[in-house]
Amino acid sequence: MSIKLRLTIMNFLQFFLWGAWLISLGGYMIVTLHFTGGEVGSVYATMGIASLFMPGLLGIVADRWLNAERVYGICHLIGAGLLIWASTVTDFKTLYMIMLLNAMVYMPTIALANTVSYKVLEQKGLDVITTFPPIRVWGTVGFIVAMWMVDFAGWTKSPFQLYISAAAALALGLYAFTMPACPPSKGERKQSMLSALGLDAFALLKRPQTAVFFIYAMLLGAALQITNAFGGAFLDDFKTAYPGTFGVAHPNLLLSISQISETLFILTIPFFLRRFGIKAVMLISMLAWVFRFGLFAVGDPGAGLWMLVLSMIIYGMAFDFFNISGSLYVDRESDSSIRASAQGLFMIMTNGLGAFIGGTASGWVVDHYTAGGVKDWRSIWFAFAGYALVLSLTFPFVFKYKHSTGESLPAHGHH
Repeated sequence: MSIKLRLTIMNFLQFFLWGAWLISLGGYMIVTLHFTGGEVGSVYATMGIASLFMPGLLGIVADRWLNAERVYGICHLIGAGLLIWASTVTDFKTLYMIMLLNAMVYMPTIALANTVSYKVLEQKGLDVITTFPPIRVWGTVGFIVAMWMVDFAGWTKSPFQLYISAAAALALGLYAFTMPACPPSKGERKQSMLSALGLDAFALLKRPQTAVFFIYAMLLGAALQITNAFGGAFLDDFKTAYPGTFGVAHPNLLLSISQISETLFILTIPFFLRRFGIKAVMLISMLAWVFRFGLFAVGDPGAGLWMLVLSMIIYGMAFDFFNISGSLYVDRESDSSIRASAQGLFMIMTNGLGAFIGGTASGWVVDHYTAGGVKDWRSIWFAFAGYALVLSLTFPFVFKYKHSTGESLPAHGHH
């Protein structure tokens, strides 16, 4: 088997096992387990808590003591066991603990998958920048395939989605041990604990403009998981008014348009960056979030289906434009000695602090607009759209950044 094919399988499984539950677990928790919005939000916020420190800690382990592919494999094997356990649990406290532990072993594997891929490609003398993106795209394909599988099997509201995920995690954990060895780098300057946790990049916060950027990265990061957490439950609530419609019968298929859009918008980023510059692309992303939520507020699975579909398409722009232009901005502003650490800090602000705040606060918003077990989704989505609107109206005035033409793109991962 060629090394490209082996890495493609690895990346496919990496996101397949996440896609099996990430978009449908919220619906399962609300509809089947009868959790509150706050409880669902806090389960999704566990990914934010784990992203604060676990990727940095396991990065150190892989840099110093253990082969990267082994750390990666062990994480997935532990995750498989936790997901099987999660499928048997129906009370909030236990499920919360299990999903927190699962996030602690899953979130670091996103970076480790990139590390293993880069190291193996370099060992084989292949150019990472041209070889890796077509391999990584299969990760997103895996995510979409898992969503469709769970949907067609009728498991979006059932614990079976966790079995599918656990089976993929088990397969990937064992498969990782067959990958070419990626030993800790010998002789190179060892990363300090501070830099691995993104802490030496805190020096960047001394510059007002960069500090403003990181604050907005955190505030926008709060929006990232909201539709993942509540999209399924939102569509399920149309089942009496629009029984048997596509959106109600196949919530994951409808929601998966978001992921498909994401793969397509990535390809447009070089054009937008060259034409408009980093600051404008970030602003476009914030406005896209306003429309993402606003269209959810006014759309429905009947005559308003086109609005929901348009919202899914816009998601690709909302998600990618900020993640990638932000990553580029961080790369541009940081000294080469702290570049990796600065990207770590960007991840911590968006997927760590931001996701934690977003998960927690969005749960409160959902509960605030729930009366007698009935959720006022229109008000809920307008509240989120209003939040994104405030960000997009204030950002151009407080973020001072001069655009230089012909900006080039770094290699990146996403999600």
